[in-house]
Amino acid sequence: MKKLIALFAVSAVATTSAVAGVAISGAASVSYDDNGSGASATSYDADLSFVGTAGATTVTIGMDVDAAASITGVAMSTKIGPVTVAADMFNEASIGTSSGGNLREGTAAEDTGVTISLDAPIGDATVGVDNSGNVTISGSWSGVTLSHTSKSGGDTTTASAAIAGMDVSVTNKAGDTTWSLGTTVSGVALTLASSQKVTATFGLAGNTMTVTATPKRASAASVASSATVRGTRVVNAQAAFSSVAISRDLTSGATLAATYSTLDDSLTLKASVAF
Repeated sequence: MKKLIALFAVSAVATTSAVAGVAISGAASVSYDDNGSGASATSYDADLSFVGTAGATTVTIGMDVDAAASITGVAMSTKIGPVTVAADMFNEASIGTSSGGNLREGTAAEDTGVTISLDAPIGDATVGVDNSGNVTISGSWSGVTLSHTSKSGGDTTTASAAIAGMDVSVTNKAGDTTWSLGTTVSGVALTLASSQKVTATFGLAGNTMTVTATPKRASAASVASSATVRGTRVVNAQAAFSSVAISRDLTSGATLAATYSTLDDSLTLKASVAF
C-alpha cells in the first residue's frame, strides 16, 4: 500500500509539473445578422490556443472547436545561444489580403517551414534566414523600425515610426507600396490607409464606437501559384460602404457589439468572450 501511495504521489507531482508549463486561452462568440432584406442568419465561433513552455522552447497549438475540433496551427520556437529557430509545422492554407484586395491562398511550402535568426552584433539589427533562402534584416534605429526581406519572389521592405504624434507605417513589396497613418485627436483614434479606408474609434457613454468608411473594390482574376509567385483567388467587385459598430464590455466578462453596414443595410448583434 505504501508503494502504491508513493507511486501515486510521484505521478501526481509529474502531472502537475507538466500542466504547469501549459497555458490555455481562447475566445468564443455568437452573432445574429438580419442581412438587410435577405434571410437572417446566426453564426458561431470558438477557438482554443495551447502554449507549452519548457525553458526557452515554446510550442503553440491552435484549434477551431465551434463545429468540429480541428487544428488551425502548430508552431515551435527555441533558442540555441544567440540563434533562434522557429518551425511552422502545419499547412493551414492561410489567406491574407494584398494591397489590391486580392485574397492570397498559401501553398503547403509557403505555410510550413523553418526560420533561423541570429542576433547579429550590428547595433540593434537581427539577421534571419529561412529554409527557402530568404534573408531578413530588421532592427530599430533612432525610433524607426525597419525590416527588409530579400527573396526570389520580390523583396519586401517595411518601416514604421511615431512622428509628431502620428504612427506611420510604410510597406513596399515587389514594387507595390502601401502605407497607413494613425493618430488620436480629442480622444478620437483615426486611421487612414493607402487603400483610402478610414476608421475612427472613440468612447461614447461607456461604449466604444467605431466608424469605418471602406472604398470600392475592383474585381481581379485569379493568379496561379508558382515557385516564385504566391497565387491569388478571384476577387469580386464591391461597392464602397460605411459601417458603424458600438461595443460594450459587460460585467459578466462578455462583450456585446452591434454593427450596422450600408453595404447590405444589415444589423449584426454579436456577443463574445475571451479568456
